[in-house]
Amino acid sequence: MTMAEMGALKRRRTLLEHEWARVVPQLRSAGRGSAGGPPVRAEVTESWARSLPTVDPGLESAPPAAGGGTAGWPRSPLYRPVTDLTDELVSIAEDAGFVAAVTDEAGTILWTCGGRVMRRRAERVNFAPGGRWDEGAMGTNALSLALRNGHPSTVFSAEHLVAALHGWVCYCAPIHGPDGRVLGVLDLSTTWDRSHPLALPTVRTLATAIEARLRDRAEAGQAPPGVELRCLGPARVSRAGARLHLPPRQVEILALLALEPGGFTPERLRASLYGDRPVTASTFKAEVSHLRRALDGAVATRTYALTAPVVCDAVEVLAALDRGDTGTAVERYRGPLLPLSEAPGVVAWREHLEVVVREAVLAAARPEYALRYGERAPYDTEVHEHALRLLGPGDVRRGIAVSRIGASRH
Repeated sequence: MTMAEMGALKRRRTLLEHEWARVVPQLRSAGRGSAGGPPVRAEVTESWARSLPTVDPGLESAPPAAGGGTAGWPRSPLYRPVTDLTDELVSIAEDAGFVAAVTDEAGTILWTCGGRVMRRRAERVNFAPGGRWDEGAMGTNALSLALRNGHPSTVFSAEHLVAALHGWVCYCAPIHGPDGRVLGVLDLSTTWDRSHPLALPTVRTLATAIEARLRDRAEAGQAPPGVELRCLGPARVSRAGARLHLPPRQVEILALLALEPGGFTPERLRASLYGDRPVTASTFKAEVSHLRRALDGAVATRTYALTAPVVCDAVEVLAALDRGDTGTAVERYRGPLLPLSEAPGVVAWREHLEVVVREAVLAAARPEYALRYGERAPYDTEVHEHALRLLGPGDVRRGIAVSRIGASRH
């Protein structure tokens, strides 16, 4: 080691010692009223000691995961069990003023829900899909402790390493797979003044419910998804990972059945496919029968409806918008619904999806949503102008927005 390197190392050590001396009193007083309170918990001080050499306490928000970090959510083993509990999670988060989140095993947030006000506060620190909350990225926080230690954890106010999180309290429980491996964590977070003694037992109970569903699916041999339909942009149907080749008309039927789980009367489905075109009843019934055989009988006969789960990207976009998760909706929205289809029912759903996604982008305060959506809407000047307004003066992405505005006006 050169003399210059030794000097730099010494200066770094001195800075860390000063930072440690400054923050320990904050830890001791956080939520306890004075610096003479109980000793700081060992897991918190140990985490601070690990984090300070590499994590800046002055960070304003969590860094994004490479590639956005959310593309694998539908394929995550946690996707289906969490989806089963979505209504309960949304109800708890909105009623109690929390933001709920699920991460993968590396600490990247895959999914969130909560009321609009709390979600927007959380988004300021990138407590949102794609944000990295592992200890190496954000230092001491409840998510990183639960992942590292494998047990439920709470981090209150200034126990967080990063000062931008001192207004928060977080309650986390790890989610274990049937083999005991930690697959991610479930988190309930809110402002410190809303802390509640029942929050940690609640997050434990919810994590246990997710684990029970994981075991049930493993025992039933349902862990891999059955049929997956991609109908936004180029269409693709697969089953157990293998391509399922269906004619365009049957893909249209499958998309409509996935989007409307309540099902169709034969007359309504026929009208949704053909409109006023003179198509015989036998032709229509043959298309439905071929799809039923391709899906091993998973289409009901009297009221046409799916009788087995189908993972559909269009349905995921609508579900994300319902819970206010614009980031996931934009990530899933890869293009118009079956863009070559002229079926009236498909056209109606296509127009609806385009409108609701665009409105969510224009209502959001995050420029990355408008930039991502703008990739697929090159002539939408309003979206590009919205992105430009949200980008700071020194943001290098302003050039992208400006060039898109110019192109859209020619």
